[in-house]
Parts: sequence; C-alpha cells; structure tokens
Amino acid sequence: MNFAFSEEQEELRKIVRAFLQNKSSEEAVREQMETESGFDTAVWNQMGQEMGLQGLIIPEEFGGQGYGYVELIVVLEEMGRRLLCAPYFSTVVLAANTLLESGDDAAKQKHLPGIAAGETIATLALTEANGRWDEEGVTATATQSGDSWTISGEKMFVLDGHTANLIIVAARTGSGVSLFAVDGDASGLTRTALATMDQTRKQAKLVFENTPAELIGTEGKGWDVLSTVLDLAAVALAAEQVGGAQECLDTSVQYAKDRVQFGRPIGSFQAIKHKCADMLLEVESAKSAAYYAGWCAAERSDELPAVASLAKAYCSEAYFHAAAENIQIHGGIGFTWEHPAHLYFKRAKSSELLFGDATYHRELLAQRIGI
Repeated sequence: MNFAFSEEQEELRKIVRAFLQNKSSEEAVREQMETESGFDTAVWNQMGQEMGLQGLIIPEEFGGQGYGYVELIVVLEEMGRRLLCAPYFSTVVLAANTLLESGDDAAKQKHLPGIAAGETIATLALTEANGRWDEEGVTATATQSGDSWTISGEKMFVLDGHTANLIIVAARTGSGVSLFAVDGDASGLTRTALATMDQTRKQAKLVFENTPAELIGTEGKGWDVLSTVLDLAAVALAAEQVGGAQECLDTSVQYAKDRVQFGRPIGSFQAIKHKCADMLLEVESAKSAAYYAGWCAAERSDELPAVASLAKAYCSEAYFHAAAENIQIHGGIGFTWEHPAHLYFKRAKSSELLFGDATYHRELLAQRIGI
C-alpha cells in the first residue's frame, strides 16, 4: 500500500508546528516542568478554543472536529518534536478514546463536549503498583449499592492524574473489569503528584476510599474497551516518539555540521557520519511503522492489534537510540543540564516504558500473530 498525507493533513502539520515552535520552546518546556500542574493554561485554552485540537477526533455531534486518527498522529508527531507540556495525551488519546469506544451514548454526551472545548482535562487511571498493563493487573474494586457505585483502591503512574477534572477508572466488579467516571474533586479521592524522571509528562498516584463513581458502558465489559484503547494509545505514542526521534536526528546533524575539531566539521569524521546514518535509517523506519499503524487505527483494520505492538516496540527503541546518540554526538555539552538533549533522553525513556516496553510488545505481537 502506498501511503501519503493529504494536502489538508500537511497543512494541519504546518499550522501545529508553527504554533508549537512559538508556544513550546525549550524555555517554555523548562518553565512548565517546574510547575505543579505541568502546563500553561493559556496555551491549553488556545489549543482548544482557537485551534480545536482537543476535539480533533471527537465527532461533530459531541462538539468535536470529526477528524480521523491519521490527523491525530500528525498532531502528536509535532507535539513529540517540541516536547509539549500539556495534558493532551491523557485527555484526548486516553480519556476521549475510552469514552468513544465505550458504546455509552449518555457518557459521551455528558463528557465529550467539555473535552472537545478544552474545558475538561481528563485521564485514564489503569495501572497500579504492580505496573502491569494487562487485565490481571486491575485490582481496585467497585461496589454497587442501589443505583450508586463506589471505588476503593490505588492507581499509580496516572498521566496528569493530579490535575484532571474527569478520571476514568478501571476497577473490578463481580462481573470483571468495568469502567467508571470519577470527578476530580470527588470525596474519598486523594491525589499526589509523583517525582518522576521525566517531568515533561506529569504522573500521579490516586487513592480511592469509597469514592463515588458513575458506571460507563456495560459492567464487566471494560477490558474489551481498554484493549482497543491501549492499542490506539500505543499507535499515538509511536507517532509522538517519531517526532522526538526526528528532532534528535535534526539537532545531531546540525551540530555535526557546525562543530569544528582539528580544523574540520566533526560530521566529516567517519564515526559521526555512521552514527547519523544509522539514526536516519531508524527514524525513517519508525515513521513507516507509526504511519501505517495510524492508518490501521483510522480504518479500524483487523491488523491494528499486531501493528500497534509492532510500532510501539520499534518506535520506542528508535527514539531511545536517537536520543542517546544525540548526547554522544554533542559530546560533553550534551550531558549538561543546560542542554536540551537530556530532556529528549528522559522523554524517550519514559515513553519506552509507557504502555509496556519493547520486550512486552514483542511478546504481545507474537501472541497476536499466533507464534
């Protein structure tokens, strides 16, 4: 299959790239890393109200733009390139996708318009202290009393969990894993921001103690929804990783041209040439994997589960390698706090582990294709 972005999609890329170059400079990223919330509310509001980015894949009937997944990966690639500090991934990729896949029209009508308008910050609380991304990893419990539900348990590594207005929680009932909506200010909910290696993407610990919750979708069918959401999230993250890897390649090549040693640019030395060539090969291959996975997500292809794991595994390693080589090519300056190379390195490492590392996804891929 020949794949190419349309003129409209390329125009979207140009608009988002220009916006992020202005709003997500290295200085802005460092500034937001130091804040508790981890993002600039003015930029977030502009993304929602003026650009409609939060509503990109939300259908028009729920206040969104009604675009597809290919447009989303274009946006996320540019966000990865600029290390955007914002609750976009948690709100759009995790929470909105969960609502869209839930089959619960009432929940969609209630929550999606706020997300599309940029008024609601949302997230998905799935992982626990065991760090597992599978169904067995969900041990938080939900108890029904009449028409009401309450949740008890702990969730770890919840993206933007300390600032979200809406938290979609995976909890176990007598029928299996189910999905629930919890208000960010609900009683019995304690939220604690975590001190993580990568402060460009904030994470939190959430403790639920008989916290009021609202069932989303069908009780006991939550994992059917989540398995699809995790595949869609893996594809989205692969696109973001491609953007970061491309930036590492670009800055490495530019430095190799500019840095002079022994009277000549270091890019003229064979060792540096080979590093840059290897990075180029990996980044271009990662793009192919991420773009095809994005197409599979847009078309809801039967290949999506396998391709999602393939893309996540390959793009994770390509980004981490590009980020590490970027530091090596820059030499001593690349190791310093003042240089942006370490910001990409930390994002690459945290993204590698998010939704399972390359080894986990290779095993998942093997299972999915019947090996």
